[in-house]
Amino acid sequence: MLTNRDIAELTDWRRELHRFPEVSRDEAGTAARVVAALAPLSPDQVLTGLGGHGVAAVFSSAAPGPTVLFRAELDALPIEEVSDAPHRSTIPGSGHLCGHDGHMALLLGLGRLIARRRPARGRVVLMFQPAEEDGSGAAAVVADPAFAAIKPDWAFSLHNMPGISFGRGLLKAGVVNCASQGLKITLGGKTAHASQPEAGTSPALALAALIDGFTHLAPPGPLRPGYRLVTVTHARLGEPAFGIAPGAAELWITLRTTEDAEMASLRAEAVALAEAQARLHGLTVAFEAHDDFAASVNDPEATARIAAALEALGMVHDDADLPMRASEDFGRFGQPGTRSAMLFLGAGTDFPALHNPDYDFPDSLIAPGVAIFHRIARDLLG
Repeated sequence: MLTNRDIAELTDWRRELHRFPEVSRDEAGTAARVVAALAPLSPDQVLTGLGGHGVAAVFSSAAPGPTVLFRAELDALPIEEVSDAPHRSTIPGSGHLCGHDGHMALLLGLGRLIARRRPARGRVVLMFQPAEEDGSGAAAVVADPAFAAIKPDWAFSLHNMPGISFGRGLLKAGVVNCASQGLKITLGGKTAHASQPEAGTSPALALAALIDGFTHLAPPGPLRPGYRLVTVTHARLGEPAFGIAPGAAELWITLRTTEDAEMASLRAEAVALAEAQARLHGLTVAFEAHDDFAASVNDPEATARIAAALEALGMVHDDADLPMRASEDFGRFGQPGTRSAMLFLGAGTDFPALHNPDYDFPDSLIAPGVAIFHRIARDLLG
């Protein structure tokens, strides 16, 4: 188990990471801090540049056995932190407001325990993944040719959850996070003088119709199989001027489904709706996909491994509040041949929500998080 000195040092390291947040695909400094912190643990191998700035530390045994991967995320959010904490962000407009700094501290704590007592068989991979927040990181890591050498048989992850009692686990087999995709729709017409709007082609009516149409295409409802949701997140019409009738518009929407297969169908409906409005109003239309998240689906056997670890540690867990509407790119690790599962660990009921400007990972969650990961590793590898 971790010593008091371990916990103090991991807390200090977590707060250092918190002071220097880096957003998705820009985590070079964070990755360098991870590599430096891993060096005293003497892993058998350290891979860098995985899928961008990803770092993987490998701890091997002398006996054959499964490869067990534990993942944390490197990236922060493009949100200004509002805090009086001495370790608050020093980077304007960026903050570790989702707890990825804490997740990295958990993984480093696990590394300390594994380094002191190597697994009896197989190997442990500590995966510090880039770009979780925009959905691109896990896919890039898995697609990286270097990942093939550490492809896991088992993959586990953990996310802190404010609003849930401290230390309570949320866990279930099956879908735990929805698939989602951002869709940017650009409408093109022709500008005109505001005194003669009929001389141009305005996308205003099409934009208004699409906002209404998307709002009703898949409105909020119970989260059950076949669930679909379309959320209008941003709209822009023309230039901020009184003398110009608009000739262009943008509409950003987020598509969300419980199943990956349903995403293709929902996207096709959204595209068809936009194309119909463009034809009706004599406009061009173009589409760009962003923030593409697959559904996160917990493998039953991997879920059972997490449950056994929680029960051995005397920690309560249930499947209430699952699945979640929110997306998580960890599901990309659950490729053929890999059993993967994710745990959501309560950070406390009286706590700012994830992505709030005053959020800060609770350091008291480091020790129990490490204990869970370590128990899983020992149960699988001895």
